[in-house]
Amino acid sequence: MQPAWMVPGLLAVVLVAAWLTAMARGYALRRQLLDQPGERRSHAVATPRGGGIAIVASQLLACLCIGVLFPAAAATLAVFSAGLLLVAGIGWWDDHRPLPALPRLAVHVLAGLLLAGLVWHWTGDAFRAASSALLAIGLINVWNFMDGIDGLAATQALLAALAYALLLPTPVAGLALVLAAGVAGFLPFNFPRARIFMGDVGSGALGYLLAGLVALGLATRSAPLAVLLIPLSAFLVDAGLTLAGRILRGERWMEPHTQHLYQRWVKSGHSHVTVTLGYALFGVAGIALTLVSHRLSSPWNQLAAMAWGAVAAGLWFALRNTSNNREG
Repeated sequence: MQPAWMVPGLLAVVLVAAWLTAMARGYALRRQLLDQPGERRSHAVATPRGGGIAIVASQLLACLCIGVLFPAAAATLAVFSAGLLLVAGIGWWDDHRPLPALPRLAVHVLAGLLLAGLVWHWTGDAFRAASSALLAIGLINVWNFMDGIDGLAATQALLAALAYALLLPTPVAGLALVLAAGVAGFLPFNFPRARIFMGDVGSGALGYLLAGLVALGLATRSAPLAVLLIPLSAFLVDAGLTLAGRILRGERWMEPHTQHLYQRWVKSGHSHVTVTLGYALFGVAGIALTLVSHRLSSPWNQLAAMAWGAVAAGLWFALRNTSNNREG
């Protein structure tokens, strides 16, 4: 992105996302697309959903404009936008009429394969391509799992996008800033008090968009995969360890639940604002480590990333035990 139009371009993305979020809220209220409070939810009042469509639309419009300005990137952006449309489309459908898990997963796999195809085209490296596909499928669902309290999924996506803006080389770092701008336009409607939730259309799309940034990092060899995952570690650890525990206990792990650490802390009496800001503080620390690790040579950068993962897992277990004691 050229500096001459980067600032006005990013401001336009913020304003478009904010305007579309307001429009989405009106639509949700008219159609009665509301998330109702319940035993498996962390909110106390009925709240409109589907606001994430504004983030999706802002990113698609940005891709269109960038493709027009830089025709050499148009084909790549078109393929990536097709994957984003698939993920957002199935999420939008699910927000209106809940779907079984299998059709949603099939669409996620197809979108992941489109991203893998792009990485294969860029690099010819099967490992990077396969990693991108698996990461896309994983992050789509991780962001869906972790989108349960005011501002959490949006703030973590914003921080991760800023981290990649600092990490990626200049020509493509602008794409990370575009994502950050889109989330920034949505965030005031979702935090500190949610007037609309992003819904599956937004949470899944954010996962796919972040996977796209990681794929860019792999394709440009900006950093090893382990380092690129540090900005996502709060969600990867919470979702991964919670899922593993449910599977080991023989629970129906695909059903909705309130066993993630962030949900336990809300149930134990902490406000949504406190929990979201706690995760944000962890995210800022992760960004700092990412930038430090990026300057280290191999294998020290990867060892630093693995140490961070171990610290995150230890913190998860400690905080979960604390929340269990509070609930008890």
